[in-house]
Amino acid sequence: MEDFSFEARVLHTPYQRPDIYGALSMPVYNTAAYEFETAEAMEAAFCGHTTDHAYSRITNPTVQYFEDRVRAITNAVSVTALNSGMAAITNTLIALTHAGGNIVTSPHLFGNTFSLMKNTLAAFGVETRFCDLTNEEEVRDNVDLNTCAIFLEVITNPQLEVADLRMLSFIGKEFRIPLIADTTVVPFSVFHASDFGVDIEIISSTKYISGGATSIGGLIIDYGTADWSHSIPLKHWCEQFGSNAFTARMRKEIHRNLGAYMTPQVAYMQTLGLETMQVRFNHQASTCLELAKCLQKLAGIESVNYTGLENNPFYTISTTQFGIYPGAMLTFDLASREVCFAFMNKLKLIRRATNLFDNKTLAIHPASTIYGGFTEEQRKAMDISQQTIRLSVGLESIDDLYNDIRQALDSVK
Repeated sequence: MEDFSFEARVLHTPYQRPDIYGALSMPVYNTAAYEFETAEAMEAAFCGHTTDHAYSRITNPTVQYFEDRVRAITNAVSVTALNSGMAAITNTLIALTHAGGNIVTSPHLFGNTFSLMKNTLAAFGVETRFCDLTNEEEVRDNVDLNTCAIFLEVITNPQLEVADLRMLSFIGKEFRIPLIADTTVVPFSVFHASDFGVDIEIISSTKYISGGATSIGGLIIDYGTADWSHSIPLKHWCEQFGSNAFTARMRKEIHRNLGAYMTPQVAYMQTLGLETMQVRFNHQASTCLELAKCLQKLAGIESVNYTGLENNPFYTISTTQFGIYPGAMLTFDLASREVCFAFMNKLKLIRRATNLFDNKTLAIHPASTIYGGFTEEQRKAMDISQQTIRLSVGLESIDDLYNDIRQALDSVK
């Protein structure tokens, strides 16, 4: 399948076993358990000596097919599907960290990711070192022999900061630290994370993949490129599984014990969404770029942030890593929090809702929602402004979106 295009690999990844009825869509295996012909076969499945399914909290044929499709597309060593993007981040970091270890990351993180590192993992003795990941010297000052991972969002949400992945990967390889990237904002159909040195890719499949916000899910994609020989949690696994140590621990211990495996119903919906992802992304991202250009000219908008704009400070590195369409999310600043609220209340077409990359365009005021539980001091440290509106661009026409934004602005002047 490697010789075929992205679209062909998405559509024609073979089933692990032929369907007896020749179904073109993978059946949904709504079952908790599986029957075995013999006790010996049952033992072999439970001990991992065969690939037979034993229990759907651990593996399921429908979920496995979804994983196989993503693996075929990305050329990864393994893919693990979980029940949310946050579950994917949590499972990954728990597999990699230990008491006394640290994570080096940016303060520009999605709210729950920030809270996971700052609060939840800290309770288990894991330190998080927040620094400017766009500054090589600052990154080097923060990594040490106890650094378990360098973690980042490839385009931060909602600050839209872009770090140089090759620079971070170079530091990671030098110190034998894996580079972990949340790549949700730009899909793997256009951005090949492994080409830029990312060792483990994390995706909220709720977004582009689900196909119109039909379901919640997350993916952990392991490219098998990290050196785990000096990792305290993975050293034992590395002796047996080498470069596959992370996946081995994830599949045999972590995701089994945490119980966050994806359900077959979600896997079915997201497999279907995967088939149309690139078509939808092309429309959404091209509309997002054109809309960003148009919004720069509108009275009442103080600034527009989209890394695909030539005047954006991250334009060059963004174009190098993601091409001309760095996702379908932009932000813009209005005069104040009060003006933001008044503007949102006047929208007629654009929906007031959270989530990203739905088929519908969504607007949210991040400071009062996603970061509503943080203090103003914390928000300032994370560069979360009360003036910012985040827009996730959907499949509507650019004229309809532009006109809705313009009429809402006109009504609050």
